[in-house]
Amino acid sequence: MSLEKPENYIEALIFASEKSISIDEIRQVMDEVQSKKLNSEQIQGMIEKIRGKYDSLGLALELVFINGGYQFLTRKEYHPVINLLQIQRSKKKLSQAALETLAIVAYKQPITKLEIEQIRGVNCDYTVQKLLEKELITIMGKADSVGKPILYGISHLFMDYFGINSTADLPQLADLQTESNVIGEQAE
Repeated sequence: MSLEKPENYIEALIFASEKSISIDEIRQVMDEVQSKKLNSEQIQGMIEKIRGKYDSLGLALELVFINGGYQFLTRKEYHPVINLLQIQRSKKKLSQAALETLAIVAYKQPITKLEIEQIRGVNCDYTVQKLLEKELITIMGKADSVGKPILYGISHLFMDYFGINSTADLPQLADLQTESNVIGEQAE
């Protein structure tokens, strides 16, 4: 089978994908549906053409590179409205304990449950289980220490949800510090 406009199929693949889709994944699918093979550079060129189309039309959606692949997302200027919709629709928000645990995992990964509990000072069995169910954290393997405890880390869904490509994109402590949470005089 030969496709007349392969960029339309690539656009459909990106749109239909629940999470970001890599060029290799696109190439594998396209190789299955057409006899003429596309290389990565050709696919990249078609993706740029699609991105240009969405940019020139001024649509609410944009094609972005995130987490090693491409995904259609709402433009940043529409985030406040989308956020209100999400708040209205979300029946189960993350608890304060879940947010704290998620932050610890994000910054300290790979980390064991015992290490999380030592940082938080409370048992976190339930919270870790809920974060696993929501697929925000994942099991990365087992530690070499006594008892071979499970190591946890953030998932691809976490990175998609927070719009980051890697843990290097997480805010650093210096980025979060404001005058309202500083006590005393700061040396320069």
